[in-house]
Amino acid sequence: MAHQVAVIGMGRFGVSLARELYRVGHDVLAIDNNAGLTQQMMGQVTYSVTGDSTSEELLEEVGIRNFDTCVVAIGTDIQSSVLTTVLLKQTFEIPHVVARATNVLHGKTLQAVGADRVVFPEQETGLRTAHSLFQREVLEYMELTSGFGFSMIMAPPDMIGKSLEQAGFANARDKYGASVVAIRRGRDPILSPSKDEILIEGDAMVIAAPENTLENLGTGR
Repeated sequence: MAHQVAVIGMGRFGVSLARELYRVGHDVLAIDNNAGLTQQMMGQVTYSVTGDSTSEELLEEVGIRNFDTCVVAIGTDIQSSVLTTVLLKQTFEIPHVVARATNVLHGKTLQAVGADRVVFPEQETGLRTAHSLFQREVLEYMELTSGFGFSMIMAPPDMIGKSLEQAGFANARDKYGASVVAIRRGRDPILSPSKDEILIEGDAMVIAAPENTLENLGTGR
């Protein structure tokens, strides 16, 4: 399912995130106050705009209300990062705002003003964020080949109490076109689980799947 995503701040994290989101099929708006950076993004995202993201007028002009997800990837300018997050959540009421933090205090401030998720680029790459942005249960993502990878996801609530077969994983490539290769249950790994393995709350499943199927897990699609 394609989403409309605005990525604000074209540093290394923002660029890698915006490119990957666009590559996997989402509509991506890139915003930065540096014209040179936004020009470099042309052809690598859907739209690229130069401007100040702390300006309510600019955000209104680019139609930010039409975006279901915004990523505030601004790095060292903490004031702009926080003000942009405030505008997105409190003025434009964007449903899902992800904000980059440079330290713990910055992260707590972003959470306090309404950010739905805070990421730390030193620990979480743009690539992994792109693949977990619309599937909140995704804990880790590792690309195996272009278009295929491994994800560790928390078992969604609608799968708890069901066997893998009942949850749609009856064989190696069943309902979701995915394979559960392991389950992390507490400190104990369950390798190559059988189709009769019952999922319990707190289970983390390691799944091999095409990247475009991960968003469908647990949604019934």
